[in-house]
Amino acid sequence: MSQRITGISSMATRALLADLARACEQQTGIAVAIESVGGVDAARRVEAGERFDAVFLASDAIDRLIASGHVAGPRIDLVRSPVAIAVRAGAARPDVSTESALKAAVLAARRISHSTGPSGVHLRRLFERWGIAAAIAPRLVQAPPGVPVGSLVARGEVDLGFQQLSELMSLPGIDVVGGLPGDAQFITTFSAGVCAQSAQADATRAVVAFMTSPSTAECKRRHGMEPA
Repeated sequence: MSQRITGISSMATRALLADLARACEQQTGIAVAIESVGGVDAARRVEAGERFDAVFLASDAIDRLIASGHVAGPRIDLVRSPVAIAVRAGAARPDVSTESALKAAVLAARRISHSTGPSGVHLRRLFERWGIAAAIAPRLVQAPPGVPVGSLVARGEVDLGFQQLSELMSLPGIDVVGGLPGDAQFITTFSAGVCAQSAQADATRAVVAFMTSPSTAECKRRHGMEPA
């Protein structure tokens, strides 16, 4: 029987990690089983002592888990992921080429959605910087943890959806309009950590080393992300 390690991740890297896990088993013989949930839930489960070998989350979340002793350092950066904008498939595509155009599109939207993750935090700060947070608050829908923003867009529940490109690009029923323009863009670094409770730390480090190797760069780009 091949060696097997377990991991937990946020939804943003779910599809990427599934591909990397398959490639890793072929390359190293180590099987990798990764559960993907909302990032907040993933961090809570690791903090609660649930046993995993590896955790894959936004870099600041990994830093907090290292500081609390739940993850053994160092943090290993995996990918950089931009935020993108989606509309329902076939709907008119708003101009999002500049900050002013995007602001106008947000103000014109009937409903706007973002996630509970880093991109959602950034969007709220961006709306505050633009001075429109109060005006659009009644029309702002935060997708529940683990629920893709794109699914709300596809069902017509919101006009504009903001989330990591990696989470939007493969969802049916939506069109990706583009990324956030200029200084409005926000890049999240997603990182890996070896859980302090792992009984297979060496194997886990070998898996993470494979996932961060140059041979995985093209796979990461196919999923809308850049190697970190």
